[in-house]
Amino acid sequence: MIKPALSYSTKDLRRIEEEGLTLEKLEAQVNCLSRGAVPIRLNRPCRIADGLIVIPAKEEARLVRAYDDEVKKGRVVKFVPASGAASRMFQSWFQVMEQGSFPTPEAEGEFAAALGRYAFYRDLEAAASKAGDDLAELMKAGRYGDVLSYVLTSRGLDYGMLPKALLKFHDYADGSRTALEEHLTEAALYARDASQVCRIHFTVSEEHETLVRDCLSRILDGYGHRYGVSFDVGISTQQSSTNTIAVDLENRPFRDEEGNLVFRPGGHGALLENLGRIDADIVIIKNIDNIVPDRIKGATVLYKKVLGGYLVRLQDEIFHNLRRLDNAKASASVLRDVAAFCKRRLPAALPPHFDNLSASERKDVLWRQLNRPVRVCGMVRNEGEPGGGPFWVDENDGGQTLQIVESFQVDQTSEEQRAAWQSATHFNPVDIVCGVKDYKGEKFDLGRYVDEKAVSISEKTEKGRKLKALELPGLWNGSMSLWNTVFIEVPIETFNPVKTVNDLLRPQHLPV
Repeated sequence: MIKPALSYSTKDLRRIEEEGLTLEKLEAQVNCLSRGAVPIRLNRPCRIADGLIVIPAKEEARLVRAYDDEVKKGRVVKFVPASGAASRMFQSWFQVMEQGSFPTPEAEGEFAAALGRYAFYRDLEAAASKAGDDLAELMKAGRYGDVLSYVLTSRGLDYGMLPKALLKFHDYADGSRTALEEHLTEAALYARDASQVCRIHFTVSEEHETLVRDCLSRILDGYGHRYGVSFDVGISTQQSSTNTIAVDLENRPFRDEEGNLVFRPGGHGALLENLGRIDADIVIIKNIDNIVPDRIKGATVLYKKVLGGYLVRLQDEIFHNLRRLDNAKASASVLRDVAAFCKRRLPAALPPHFDNLSASERKDVLWRQLNRPVRVCGMVRNEGEPGGGPFWVDENDGGQTLQIVESFQVDQTSEEQRAAWQSATHFNPVDIVCGVKDYKGEKFDLGRYVDEKAVSISEKTEKGRKLKALELPGLWNGSMSLWNTVFIEVPIETFNPVKTVNDLLRPQHLPV
């Protein structure tokens, strides 16, 4: 391990303590930044019948019933990472606002033709009117910088500073809805228990927490009445203890102009702590920007229940086998049965040398492999969206595991690894159902199942000075690396992300 010669002042040690970190953890982060990220080794992409399951249509109804039986017991919480700011959505509009014009007449024409189709258009008209301007006249005069200032700044809607959760995504006859409202609506369709309580948890940035809470206080009663549910909404922010130290290009702790250590958010992998604090048996994870209007929610609701039902049935089988292993006199036939179950239902579970082990060693391997969190992940066919996907990954013991892999984890200098990456047929839409309790009903310590090597290191700038930033293992790749994993194909209709403002003009997000 690289051990930089570092010394810290009393002021530094106080700051480290305030962040909720220890000196040992901080030095481990510095060492990691010095050493560099370790790429994983792709064996091959998951394909149908090779790590990727297709659910027959005749099985769907049975899985839906299995899920419905469990959700009625209050076992399910929907978990929505919603800390992302909307500023990235509007990068091109910020440039136009600053320059006062579009780069080409074609771009100008497209903007003028499309503006009225956005769900926030009526709010934009009202904001301009309140300030004494007429939006139509501004457009007619080509004053696009002014128009966009009403969209992006505190002069109007302030969309450039809001979280995505609070942007108007969809238009309806009775008004428009934010992404936050659409997630409440969707949750009411598949996450209500027998008492009509619907549990949902949002993770938000600290700077936006008050705005999100204020919005929820205004709308919860109305949506609860509309759908006949009582919403049990949790909100949490990323803990400062998940922040990571920045270093300069010589791997020394980066300091600001006043000599203070600089810490940065640890990425979405930091949300593993938030996930671990939720009191639930089953957690459904879905990103804030992957949401659709009511008219096409049907496929999403169906396949959430299919994934959930598959998890419930798989957990039942896992728990049954753990109870068999729990018997001190587990026979050779029991070990054979449990090993056969692993090979059939969890094909990446057993190490290559498993059959050469003694009976007690085989029992120990089976126990440790089955007694861990489970995730069932929906995967859509790859249609060119950026992001990760399902792969078989080579491990140090000679075995292979099923992993969600992001591009930064792959050695792009290797022609072989690039070819494996580019040959993927499916994409990760972040459509994950998690089982986070063991067969005795105890919550797993999720931190025990993280691949600590699966970090991301990138070069950033702060006030013109270069630094290296460290992100923790991602929530659905490195942080869940040691979970039992199943990949299931789901329809592309269930994946409709909004990464740029133009995505809101896709047919899926517009009224018929």
